[in-house]
Amino acid sequence: MLPPQPSIYNLNFFLLCTSYFLFFSSFNMIIPELPAYLSSLGGEDYKGYIIALFTLSAALSRPFSGKLADRIGRIPVMVMGVIVCVAVSLLYPVLTTVGGFLFLRFLHGFSTGFTPTGSSAYLADIIPFQKRGEAMGIQSLFGSLGMAAGPALGGYIAGIWGIEPLFYLSAFISLFSILILFNLKETLQNKEKPRWNHLKLSRSELVETRVWAPSLILIFSVFSFGVVLTIIPDYSDHLNMENKGLFFAVFTIASLAIRVLAGRASDKFGRIPVLKAATLTMVAAMLTVAYADTKWMLLTGAILYGFSIGMNNPTITAWTIDLSLERFRGRALATMYIALEAGIGLGALVSGWIFANQVENFGKVFTTSAAAAGIAFLLLWLIPKNNAHPSATPVAAHHSGRDRPAS
Repeated sequence: MLPPQPSIYNLNFFLLCTSYFLFFSSFNMIIPELPAYLSSLGGEDYKGYIIALFTLSAALSRPFSGKLADRIGRIPVMVMGVIVCVAVSLLYPVLTTVGGFLFLRFLHGFSTGFTPTGSSAYLADIIPFQKRGEAMGIQSLFGSLGMAAGPALGGYIAGIWGIEPLFYLSAFISLFSILILFNLKETLQNKEKPRWNHLKLSRSELVETRVWAPSLILIFSVFSFGVVLTIIPDYSDHLNMENKGLFFAVFTIASLAIRVLAGRASDKFGRIPVLKAATLTMVAAMLTVAYADTKWMLLTGAILYGFSIGMNNPTITAWTIDLSLERFRGRALATMYIALEAGIGLGALVSGWIFANQVENFGKVFTTSAAAAGIAFLLLWLIPKNNAHPSATPVAAHHSGRDRPAS
C-alpha cells in the first residue's frame, strides 16, 4: 500500500493565492479614481491612455519576465513586479503633471508583466499534472476577487480620505502581498545568478512556439473583454442603469461561481471540450448583450459572459502549462499573457472605432465580439491532436511523472 501523498492545498498554496488576491487588489483599487484624478491635473483628453499605457508596458515586459523566471527563479520575478508596484504607487502623489502621470502609468504596467508570470510558474511547479486545471481555477478565483474587491475598497477610501491616502494604501497592500511569501522556497532547479545578459533577448526567446494553440485561442476569446471594458459603461448609461459597474459586478460573481468546477472538468475531460463550451457560451453572451433593450437582458448577458470567462481563463492557463517544457515554463506563460493583452487591446481599439459614440452602433460592436468568440470556437475544432488533449502529449506524460508538490 502506497503511503498517502501530502495535500497540494496546503498553507503555502493558500498563501500564494492570498498574495495573488492582494496584488490584484492593490493596483485595481486605484483604477476607478484615475480618470477624475487625471482630469484634475488637466489631462481630461488623455483618459484613454490610463489603461492603454499600462497594458502596453505589461505586454512589452512579458518576454523578459518569462526568461528571468526560467533563469533566476520564480520568486525574484514576483518580487520585481511588487517593487515596481510599490514604487509607482508612492510616486503618484509626487509627479503631479499630466506627463508625469502618464509616465507612471506606463511604468505601473511592468508590475503586472512580472508578478503574475512568476506566480503562475511557481504554482505550476508545485501542482501535479492531474490537478493543474483545478488549481489554476482556484488561483484565478483569488485574482478575480482582488479585481472586484480592490475597486470597491478604493472607492470607499477615496470617498473618505481622498486619493493620496489611496495611493499609499495601494503601495502597502502590494508590499504585504509579497511579505506573506517570505518563507516560500524557490522551485526553479539550477537557477542562475542575475546577469545583464539575462536582459538580452534572442528571437527565439520572445515567444514560446509550443504554446501557439492556447495563445491563438486566447486572442480571439478575450477580444470581448476589451469590448466590455470600453463600451459597457456607455451601454449601461444608455439603458438608464444608475450603477455603471453593475455589469462588471454580475459577470465577476458569475465567473467566480464556475471557475473551480471548470478547472476540475478540464482535468477530467480535457482542455478542448471545456474551451468549446466556454467560447460557445461567450457567443451567446455577446449576442444577448448586442440585442439587449432592458437592463435585465443586459445583466442576463453579464451572467453568461461571467460563465464563459470563468471556464476560459483557468483552462487556457492549464493548457499552456501542459504544452510547455519545464525549463521554458516562464516563457510559455509570458507568451500566453502577451496574447491576453493583445486580444484585450485589439478588442478595445476595434470596438471604439465601430462605436464612434453613436448609440445605434451598440449592436454592431457586440455582434463583432460574438464573431470573434465564434472564430475561437471554430479554431478549437482544427487544433492538431498532439496539441489538443494534455494526456495525448509527450509533454503531459513528462509532467505527470515529474511534477510533484514542492516540500
